[in-house]
Formats: sequence, C-alpha cells, structure tokens
Amino acid sequence: MSNYLDNDIKFLAGVGEKRSPLLAREIGVKTFRDLLYFFPFRYIDRTKYHLINEIDSSSHTNFIQIKAKLRVVREVGVGKKIRLSAIFFDQTGTVEVLWFNRAEWIKKTLIQNNEYIIFGKAQRFNNSISFIHPEIENISGGISTNRALIYGVYPSTERLTKANISTKLISSLQATLLSISKENIIETLPNYIIQTNGLMSLGQALINIHFPQNAELLQQAKYRLKFEELFLIQLSLLQQKSIRVEKHSGYLFERLGDSFNNYYNNYMPFELTNAQKKVLKEIRRDTLSGRQMNRLLQGDVGSGKTIVAFISILYAIDNGYQCAIMAPTEILATQHYNQLSQECEKLSLKCRLLTGSTKKKERTEIAEGLESGEINLLIGTHALIEDGVKFKNLGYVVIDEQHRFGVKQRQRLWEKSDNFPHVLVMSATPIPRTLAMTLYGDLDISIIDELPPNRKPITTVHYTDARRLAVFGFIQKEIEKGRQCYIVYPLIKESEKMDYKSLEDGYESISRAFPLPKYATSIVHGKMKPAEKEFEMQQFVNGNSDIMVATTVIEVGVNVPNASIMVIESAERFGLSQLHQLRGRVGRGEDQSYCILMSGDRLSSDGRRRLAAMVETNDGFELAELDLKLRGYGDLEGTLQSGSVIDLKIANLSKDTDILERAREFAQKVIENDPQLQHPDNLLIRTSIGKNRVQSEDYSSIL
Repeated sequence: MSNYLDNDIKFLAGVGEKRSPLLAREIGVKTFRDLLYFFPFRYIDRTKYHLINEIDSSSHTNFIQIKAKLRVVREVGVGKKIRLSAIFFDQTGTVEVLWFNRAEWIKKTLIQNNEYIIFGKAQRFNNSISFIHPEIENISGGISTNRALIYGVYPSTERLTKANISTKLISSLQATLLSISKENIIETLPNYIIQTNGLMSLGQALINIHFPQNAELLQQAKYRLKFEELFLIQLSLLQQKSIRVEKHSGYLFERLGDSFNNYYNNYMPFELTNAQKKVLKEIRRDTLSGRQMNRLLQGDVGSGKTIVAFISILYAIDNGYQCAIMAPTEILATQHYNQLSQECEKLSLKCRLLTGSTKKKERTEIAEGLESGEINLLIGTHALIEDGVKFKNLGYVVIDEQHRFGVKQRQRLWEKSDNFPHVLVMSATPIPRTLAMTLYGDLDISIIDELPPNRKPITTVHYTDARRLAVFGFIQKEIEKGRQCYIVYPLIKESEKMDYKSLEDGYESISRAFPLPKYATSIVHGKMKPAEKEFEMQQFVNGNSDIMVATTVIEVGVNVPNASIMVIESAERFGLSQLHQLRGRVGRGEDQSYCILMSGDRLSSDGRRRLAAMVETNDGFELAELDLKLRGYGDLEGTLQSGSVIDLKIANLSKDTDILERAREFAQKVIENDPQLQHPDNLLIRTSIGKNRVQSEDYSSIL
C-alpha cells in the first residue's frame, strides 16, 4: 500500500484532534490503514425476516427483523412520562413497539395499515413481545433497492461508548475512508498466489468485509484476508528458519560413545516407549546434519521428557561437549539435579547444580570446573546466565518449561558457546497443533504422545460442596496409607465478587479437619517470600507434611511421587490446560492417584463442559484442543509464550484450521522455491513481510 494509508487518522473527516487519541488508545487505530484493518467482529443479517409468532423462540439478545402492518398508534402516560405505543400485526400475531423519546415527531410519520420493516431487539414483558426504539421503515411503496442488508458490528469499549463513538459512527468512517482511498489500496499478494488459491482482490475484500453486498461475497472477503494474514505469518516464520539453518552451522555429534552405550545397555531405568525412541532419532538426525538444532519437545505430564533429554545430552558428552539444563524454579532445577546427578555418577560424569542459593565457595568451584571442562553437565536456574558463568565448550542446551523464560534470558545462555549450541526446549503444556504451527512455526517440533506402560491413569471425579465431608474422609484414608495430598485454590483472599473458596479460609478449615499433631499441613502461595515458599515446598517434598494447601504456584515443577490426591477447589474457574497441569502433579508414582474437582452447584455451560472433559479423558492434547475452542487464542497466548507477538486481526486459530494448513503448505512451497524471496514475483510479499514481521522465538541469535 502507498504512504497515503499511513496518514494520521485525525486527518479523516469525522475524526479530528478530539477523537483520534481515543481511537488510538482504545482500539489501536492511529492511521488510515489501521482503520481499514479494524474489522467487524460480527454481522447483522437483514436478509432474513421473522414472523411475529416465531419471535418467542428467538433469543431476546439478538436483533430481529419483521414485516408488519400498523394497526393502531396511541400516546400512553402523562407529562414527562408520556410514551408512544404502536401495535403492529402480521398473519401470525401482534407486537407492540414503544418510543419514549420524540413521540410527537414519530407519531406524525406513522400511517395506519401501511406495511413497515421493524428491526431491533425484541423483549418479553408481561408475557408479550415488544420492541423499544427499533429502526422502522415504511415499505408500502416498495423496499428500497439501495438499503444495505448485512451490517458489520465493530468491537467497542466503555470509553468509546461514553464518547459517542458507536459502531454506526465507525461504519460511517469506514465508508468515508473507502470512498477516498480506493486508488490507494495496492495489492499485497502476487497474482500467482491470488489465482492459485482463488482469492478475491485486496480492494474488493476490504470493501466487502466492511460493507458486504451479500453473504457469499462476505465469505470470500473473510477467506482472502484470513489466508493472507496466516500466509504472511507462516512465510515469515519459515523464512527465519531457512535463514537460521543456512547461517548457523551446528556442532557435529558423530560418535555414540562410552557414556551413551554404557547407560543404554546397563542403566536404563525402563524400556523406552516408541514415541521416546522416535524423538531420540529426530534429535540424533539433527545433531548429525551440520546445522544447529532448534527443536521443541512437547510431552504430556509424565510422558518421560527428562529421560529423553538426558540420553540426548549423552550424545553431546560423548563428542566432547558440555551441556546445560535451565529450569524456571529452584525446586525444579534441584529435582532435575537429584535425578540426573545419580545417573551421571553411574557413568563417572561430573554434574553440578547452580542456583541463587549456591554458596560463594561452591560457585567458585563450579566456575573453575566449567572453564577447565571438568564439569560435563550444569543444571540450574537463571543463575546459569550470569556473567561469571563461562563454559569451555558448551555444545548442547536444554530449556525446561521454556514458556517461563523471556527470549533474552534464553539467548544469554546459548551465547555462552563459541559456536551455536544445539537447543532442545521442553514443554509439559500440551499445545494445540494450530497454535504450535503459529507460535513455534520456525522450530522443529517433536511430540511424546505415549505414557510409560507402568503409569496408571489418574481417576478424575467432579463433586460439589455437598460431598466435601466424604472427600475429607477419602483424604484421611489415603494419608493413613502413607500418601500425600495437594489442595489447590484459585484465590489468596476472599473476593466479594466471586463465590470461590479462598486459600486462607481453606487452610483454616483443612487445619481443623486435619489437626496437629496427627497431620501436618504446608501452605504455599505466590505472595510468600521465596525462602518461606521453598521451605514449605521442601517440607512436602521430603514427606514432613501430609497436605499442601496452595495456589497454582505448584502447577509446574513439583515432583512428589508419593502424592496421590489432587483436590482443585472452584475448579470451574480454571481453564482446561491449567486443570490438566494441576492434575499432572499426581500420578507420578506406581500407586493409583486421584484428581477431585470441587465446584459450586451453579455452573455455566462451558464450565460443565470443561469439568466433564476432565473426567472423561487424561489426554492433554485432546484437552488443549477443546480449551482453544472454548477460551480462544487470545486467552491462551500469554500462558504459552513469553516474547511472541502475533497480532491476529481476523483469523481465528481455533476455527480456521483448514485455512492455516493451506496457508502454511503454500508458504513452504514459496520458501522452497525462493528462500530469500528474490524473484520478481515475490517482491510484493517480501515487502508485506517487512511491514508485518512476526516477532518469533529465535533460539540462536537475533537475525
């Protein structure tokens, strides 16, 4: 598009100096182009008419359109409370239309027995249907051929409404802008892409997205704009990946040496699943390619990601390279160290732990061991990226629960290598395929979708408060067997607006039901000082407390095989992915484990659906897909990714799967044929990508 569309929105007739700051602040509309790409979020279809007796079955929150004749009109009330009441009828019944303002003027325009189109929200009062201040049009002389039949409704905010910036005004501004800028809407996609994919032109798409001439043209406009948006995102990600692959050579792990062979043949704790073996082959292939590996490893809770990471670490060690594992919390880093240091000891390998709690003397020893190459594997938290941490030859980096770190934090770790270390990022948060293709489109993705054979499925049930005493009795029986229990609350203090159990009140009731000295209860929440939180967690991890009352700080990073019960209070408040993550804190040992979802009696339809899904399946990826459909991409993006910015203006990742897959497939073909987008036919999309570059994860360096 030309620079004309980069004009400040204040220069558009109807906006001016007063409205422009509000539009910029509230809906991000700063330029002409921003307004053109500010799309309706729904449409009112005025091609359809209801009969009066059909209105009762229609939702009163929707706009309804009828054709009816005027039977009688009269003024009701006295003084300032006077209103105009008109009775309209069709062959199926009658309906009342009310006006509280401008009654005298409206009365003059109404003609008895003339036919009208009435459009507005129908309301039920005293068992009868009425319209209040609807749009009304006399059609006795025929219906105007110029009237629009499909209207866009634009997103708004409270401040815009107070400033009288309505959807009607925004629609008017769009009409003004389109009328003066038709010649300035320059095509953004090459002709071969438009023809191959059967796309509408950009100019026609923008006209029909705001002012659709009919339903078919509206769908074509939506498809064109969604395809372009997703295509440019995928092309940007794939191009970044292509550049990275060409630019960054990786270390060659050619040998499978003593450490790997000794461990695989003599010390493997269990037989690997086929899914784990497949991932190890993918990592092996990457580390033999001569290119830097950047791979995302997804695996459901308990699927065995850690053992896969450790075996791949042995690939690096056998080829003379050092390795690092960075975890988001001290307790998770310590758990990795406790598990993997034992495995390293069997192989006579040196493994050390570095966290914020590491003493100065020990830090000095670790620094010396890293620089000399004596330490093979360093496990830690953010402490790994401090300036004093220097490796002799870092060749392999594993990032656990990667979404808990910022982009720059991760980058600082692999910058400690002379070359570009291979990078494996792991996530126990199942990510829907469409979301993974978009958020992590420039990474290779491996999935462990199979649990070890000795793991028993977690039994999940949904109870209301009426069953609380029975739940307490069940917890007591499990504790008597030597087991432990989590009880998770969504809030720290009672909220007047939300009927959710608070952690503080819950802790008091749990302490009464499970009193000292027979029972010991820990409490953990995000407002505690780090040292206090670590102490309480360690009490539970070490088996010194029977129950941990907590907020969602224990969602990721606590591994207590002895814990067999997870009770989630006010479970309806959580999303499916979070519920599944919390459930994953149990079921980590050989004993049967249980997840108890507690809720009130009144649940929304989505709430019931979420809890029912939790009861029905333990498959995290299946739940993640449903969560995306229920909550939408916007609610999930922030919980999955730190540092990713994908501003979707029209596409919906939960609904537009087919368009996304077609867009990615076509983008792959374009990159395969022209990686640098140098061909004349691709200059348009190269320019478009430059204006809409996706800020994605770059797991090697800033390109």
